[in-house]
Amino acid sequence: MNTISKKTFHFAAPARNLALLCTVRGIVLAGQFASIAYVYWAMQVPMAYRPVAAVIGAAILLTLLTLYRLRKPWPVTEPEFFGHLLIDIVGLSVLLYFTGGANNPFVSYYLVPVSISAATLPWRYTWIITGLSLVAYSLMLFHYVPFELLSPVHNHSEPDLLNPHLLGMWLNFVVSALLITYFVVRMAHAIRDQEQQLQHTREEISNNEHILGLATLAAGTAHELATPLSTMSVTLADLARERNHDDSLFAEISLLQQQLDVCKKTLRKLTQTAQLPLGNSRESQRADLYLTELIDQWKIMRPDAEHTLTIKPATPAPVILTDPTLTQAIQNLLNNAVDASGECINVSLDWDDTRLKLTIEDNGPGLPNALAGRIGKPFVTTKHQGLGLGLFLSHATAGRFNGRLEIYNRKGKGTCTELTLPLAT
Repeated sequence: MNTISKKTFHFAAPARNLALLCTVRGIVLAGQFASIAYVYWAMQVPMAYRPVAAVIGAAILLTLLTLYRLRKPWPVTEPEFFGHLLIDIVGLSVLLYFTGGANNPFVSYYLVPVSISAATLPWRYTWIITGLSLVAYSLMLFHYVPFELLSPVHNHSEPDLLNPHLLGMWLNFVVSALLITYFVVRMAHAIRDQEQQLQHTREEISNNEHILGLATLAAGTAHELATPLSTMSVTLADLARERNHDDSLFAEISLLQQQLDVCKKTLRKLTQTAQLPLGNSRESQRADLYLTELIDQWKIMRPDAEHTLTIKPATPAPVILTDPTLTQAIQNLLNNAVDASGECINVSLDWDDTRLKLTIEDNGPGLPNALAGRIGKPFVTTKHQGLGLGLFLSHATAGRFNGRLEIYNRKGKGTCTELTLPLAT
């Protein structure tokens, strides 16, 4: 559904623009038809009426077919809209050729497709439209069927010389077309960039609201869990004293005590972190030592998990900024990989002069195509009993550290998770 909605949004603007272009074309055709009818019936001036009527008729037919086409579900592409502008330029050039060429005051209409293209199409299409308009206008200075009604008053007597008025009109058109192409294209591009930034800001605000709600819920949960964890810890200590003669049971009780200690330690870190301003809980650590210690702590929570750790053979390892939220984010990624694979996962650490990259590879079934574009959104998960919050928080944490989190299917089997973080300055 996400992919379909993106395509619909992408083609909505060209469809609206094509509908507006049909409206503009209809208004122009009505004006041209009225002008030709007035010249024919009222003024009775000789003119090549048949080819002019044929061009107007073809333009009317094209407009009707386009309106019918817009009623269909086919997406309107930018090349299709570009093709309509080219047809308008060709049709205008034919009309001008049979009605006096550059002497016709409607020659300035070439600026209309240039302006429309500059406001709606990428720059490469706009420069093509501008170039063709300039070529067509220039040809109209020399090649056209004379039209007495629109001939200049001070016509030149020598055929090789241009009328200064016509030359001035041509120069004005050249300057206007180039300015429109350059500045309108830049302004339209800036507006599109601003819209993308606004959309990105809206998404960040939405994510922050989700995070704030989760943080409030986490604080309340931490407060509620403190009492039952203490009760469980006391009960396990009593059981350990009573069953110390049973080695197998004593080992299981000791494992449960370790798990409870991890939970209590996590709650203490949560409380301590919440008391600090945002960012004050960060500290600089060597990446290899930090990751090794993190995985050792993670193994206490997941003693059944198997992994391989590969660290780039270079010393010393770079320093990165860390805090408890980053640790929790990486542990979430490790847990997801183990849950998806059920086998040994591969963890590797690499870096360059500016960035550090943590890669986690599993051998699970991979991401479903339906969820590939939505992974990392709140409440989107591939687990039957998951809430979809782990990856959401991991994405948010990576963003707070000016990093990037990418998850994609491997070429073979499984999923690859890449967390990229900047080095500490």
